[in-house]
Order: sequence, then structure tokens, then C-alpha cells
Amino acid sequence: MTATTDGSAGAIPPRTAVAGETARTPAALDGAQQASRRAIEYLLAHQDAEGWWKGDLETNVTMDAEDLLLRQFLGIRDEETTQASALFIRGEQRADGTWATFYGGPGELSTTIEAYVALRLAGDDPEAAHMAKASAWIRAQGGIASARVFTRIWLALFGWWKWDDLPELPPELIYFPKWFPLNIYDFGCWARQTIVPLTIVSAKRPVRPAPFPLDELHTDAREPNPYKPLAPAASWDGVFQRLDKVLHTYHKVAVPGLRRMAMRSAGRWIVERQENDGCWGGIQPPAVYSVIALHLLGYDLDHPVLREGLASLDRFAVWREDGARMIEACQSPVWDTCLATIALADAGLPADHPQLVKAVDWMLAEEIARPGDWSVRRPGLAPGGWAFEFHNDNYPDIDDTAEVALALRRVRHPDPARVDDAVKRATTWTYGMQSKNGGWAAFDVDNTSPFPNRLPFCDFGEVIDPPSADVTAHVVEFLAGEGKAHDPRTRRGITWLLAEQEANGAWFGRWGVNYLYGTGSVVPALVAAGLPEAHPAIRRSVSWLESVQNDDGGWGEDLRSYVDEAWVARGESTASQTAWALLALLAAGERESKAVERGVAWLAETQREDGSWDEPYFTGTGFPWDFSINYHLYRQVFPLTALGRYVNGPGHEGG
Repeated sequence: MTATTDGSAGAIPPRTAVAGETARTPAALDGAQQASRRAIEYLLAHQDAEGWWKGDLETNVTMDAEDLLLRQFLGIRDEETTQASALFIRGEQRADGTWATFYGGPGELSTTIEAYVALRLAGDDPEAAHMAKASAWIRAQGGIASARVFTRIWLALFGWWKWDDLPELPPELIYFPKWFPLNIYDFGCWARQTIVPLTIVSAKRPVRPAPFPLDELHTDAREPNPYKPLAPAASWDGVFQRLDKVLHTYHKVAVPGLRRMAMRSAGRWIVERQENDGCWGGIQPPAVYSVIALHLLGYDLDHPVLREGLASLDRFAVWREDGARMIEACQSPVWDTCLATIALADAGLPADHPQLVKAVDWMLAEEIARPGDWSVRRPGLAPGGWAFEFHNDNYPDIDDTAEVALALRRVRHPDPARVDDAVKRATTWTYGMQSKNGGWAAFDVDNTSPFPNRLPFCDFGEVIDPPSADVTAHVVEFLAGEGKAHDPRTRRGITWLLAEQEANGAWFGRWGVNYLYGTGSVVPALVAAGLPEAHPAIRRSVSWLESVQNDDGGWGEDLRSYVDEAWVARGESTASQTAWALLALLAAGERESKAVERGVAWLAETQREDGSWDEPYFTGTGFPWDFSINYHLYRQVFPLTALGRYVNGPGHEGG
């Protein structure tokens, strides 16, 4: 039995190993060609007039709940927004009364608490069946006291939780030198952008009048935060728990002048990183906390910084046909556009097709030409990368840069010198962002300190940015395409990738789910860099992929594989994950194999009449397990890429 469609956790789905080779049949090729043509038409029809593509980026209802809580805190919550958000939140509730963080996943406590509170803001009766079921489940899981820190911070803003019962995060952190443990640049960029504003919130400890009590969410309302013994003093958890107690004491005796100065410095840091569209880092969570922090520092809602910040948050809203309002945690136009360009080119669209040229023009205009936070660790490195979002000049990322460069090289642009110059800058910048171990991370260099993850405050997911196999693979593929496969720096990346292969032949997927994504990224990169198809690492990956193919011919992997090895490469077949497996097998020379034929047939058979695929399952990650993403364009671009390479050959680049 698999995970059920109402979101309840099910048993691990079975699979049957299929191996062996057979000649590619005319029927398989014909089906792939027809599916590819329909997918091309669908994708071309969904390009924006400016040249970009963007699918919805779906996460979980904490985005929607926190948006309402922010509006309540600022006194700007309106009925239309509230009811539209509540409609979406109610629609995501599972049959057992809970909310999950991904489709088909188990109920999650903090998400359920935040969704419940949001619905109470919308006027839902706590005695109503759907609300009573949720609150009973919350109490059974330990109540608010067992929720993550960020959920309790939101509740503390309204007096539903005590600030004294939260981990301390002093604003003086802004003054820690860059060599000192736990300085802000020891945190990954997404955590850094969140933590700096929260130091101000932690110092100010604001409390707005609560519109209603939440006694029903405590196991015992008379003792909402039952005593928990500290971890042993000799353990890392124990050390940092005791450090937190010291920081609580410091909060009471902090020098007022120093504290005010630290908060002003943190405020300047925040304002300096506001993007041209008013957002921060192109992602919703840091923007929300930055607005709160600056408001607490005295910025009124009509101040240009806050006015533009709030306007940017409205642009994260997706209004659905039924009137529901869903908040995107982020928007992915650069990522979606480069992947769509690669897919269309590999599927055989002419390299000088006007829509591909328009996509390249748009991507070239998005190149980031100024230093950002990455330059703190690389002060002498010239800029030359791309970010994920429409506006995010402070945080270009290595993954987007590699994939954009690969996309640019697939198009015959009327100004090839302009493309060459951009790719050369990207090459220099990417080499400069290589970590000491030979791999590449997403945003930073050598962001591997073990201390940030130990802080009691940091229980919301990954807060550092170490190198990952998927990003490193994309970089190696890009550099190999630039004729730099034998550059010593590229070879170090290849060596790192080979060392990261799991014993079963797979690679871990940091930014996509999971081993299917990692393996689907690494194998094409290694082959592009010159590893022969007969290399033992390649053969092990092929054997593994064949062994985990589903009975229906597709591949799937549930997000629970991040926390339970029994789920590795187990799950309902999905279009994107099937495509990742096929990309690896095709790169490994398995074009004529039975496994590839069955996978291609699955894609052709499950394609909808309009040329798209349906994929409710989440196959992307922000933080493995803790924050999951359904990229709505993944179901389109990756299957088209795989079908194109099956029909035209793995090395096809337009024609």
C-alpha cells in the first residue's frame, strides 16, 4: 500500500528489479517522438512575453499562516485576504485533522499549529469538527511546547508563548568578526537573512494583544511549558543549552547603549540587502522577519523600505480559480527558464528558434554584475553569476549559474560575443567559489562550520551550506562543456564526486528528492567530463537504477528517504523522477536497454492530452525533509529533456 491521496502516511510501496538489454523498438521511439512534440508545444505556449518561464513553487501552509500572522501583527489584515488564505489552508488539511509539509506525507506538529491559528484568525470555530480534530492531535503530540522554535516565536508575538521560554539570539551577533565561531557568515545565506532580523525581534520581545486564547493547544493550560531536563553537560547539545542560559542572563544585563547600537547595525545590514523589488533574497521568510524587525526599529508602514517590502510579499501570492490564495516561499524564473531552454534544445527545437533567443536575451539581462554576500569570503573575486529569482543580486547561486551557462551554449544567439563574455565571467566566478574539499555548494564557499546547527534556536532545517553532489555535478558538466574537463580544479570536483558515491551506486540529492536526483545529476556530468561508460562508478549507478525501477516502468522516491533508509528510491512513479533516472541511464549508454524503454513508455503513457504531466508529489527540497518543494515546472522540463535525449541522443544540443 502506498501513501494515500488524503496525505496519510502509508506503507512503503513495493518495487521489482528489472535489468537486461533489448533493442529499442519502433513503437517506443514513435511514442517518445509524439510525446516530445506535444511537450514542446505545451512549453512554448507557456513562455512569458519577456522570454522567461516560471511554474508555481508550492511548499506548505506555514507560508500562508505566517502571512496572516504578519498582517495581524502589523494591523493590516483584511477580510478578503484572510478568507482567501483560509480557503487554501482548509483545502490542504488531511483527513485526520493535520497538515503535512508535502503531498502524501505525515502530519507535522508545527505546521498544524500554525494552520490552526490562521484558521482561528479567519473566524473558524474551535469547536467545529475540522478544528477540534486538529487541536486534539496537537495536544496528543505534546502541544505548543513541542513545536519548533519559529512557531513559538510567532505565538510569542501575541503573548501565546513567553519570550523567556525561547532561545536567545542577541543582536550583538552582528559584531562577531568573520573568523569568530557563530559569526553571521558561518550561517547559510537563507539562515543569515533570517537570523539577523530575528536578533532584533529577540531583543525587542514585542507582544501584540491576542485576539483569542489558545488554551486548547496546550496539554495543560496551567503549565504550558513543562520542565525538560538539560542534556548532559559533556554533550554538544548540553553545551549549547547552557550557553543559551548565559545569553538569557545577558539579555537582562546587556549594556543599553551597546544593544541599541547593535540593533541599529543589524537594521542597516537588513536595509542594505533589500532588493530592487522590495524583497530580501527573493524568498518570503527573510522578507517577513525583516519587515517585522524594521517596524520594531521605528520604520512606519509608509516608509519606502516597508512599503516596498510589503508590496513584494503580495507578489508571492498565487490566486487560484476557486478564489483560494497560496503563498509561494520563493519564485524560480531563472531556474525554470534555463531548464526549459535546455529541455527545448535537447528535444530538437532549432538552436536559433526565436523563443530560445528571447529566453537567452532575458537570461543575459539577469546576470549579476556586482559583489554580494559571497564576496565576504572571496573579496577579490569578480562577479559573474545568476540567482534563482527575479531580483536577488546579493545571493547569486552556483547551481543556477552552471545551468544558465549550459542553456546559453545550446542557443545560436545573434550576438555570440555577448554570450561568450557572460559564460567566461561565469566560469571565473564558479572556479572562485570552489570549496577546499573540491566540491561546490549552492551559495557560499566553505560554509561548513559545525556550530550553527547546534544552536537551540536553529531547529528549522539546514542552516549551513556545504558542498553537495548535485550542485557539484552541474558545475562539472558546465565546465566540461567549456573544454575544461582536464583543468586541475575540475578534476578535484570529479574526484570529490567519485568519493561521494554511496555503496549502492547512488548519489545523495541535496536540492532534489533524493538519490534519484543526485544520481540523475552526477552520471551525466561524469560522462560529460570524460569518464567512460564502462567506469565502475557508472556501472554501479546503472545497476542501482535498474534495481529500483517501479513495476509500472517509472521511478519515484518519497521524501521520507531523507530520514528513513527503507524509503530510498521508493515511492509512486513521478514524471520528474522518472526523467532523472532516464537522464542518468541515457548518459551511461543505456539507450537500448529495457529499463530505458519502459521508463520512456511510462512518460509517453502518462502524458496528458495537452502535452503536460500531472505531478502532485513534491520532488524538490529547500531543506531535506524539513522544507519540501513542488516545482510545478519540473513535471514538464525534465521529462522533455529525457525524451529529447532518447530520441536525438544524449549529446544533442538543438538542431
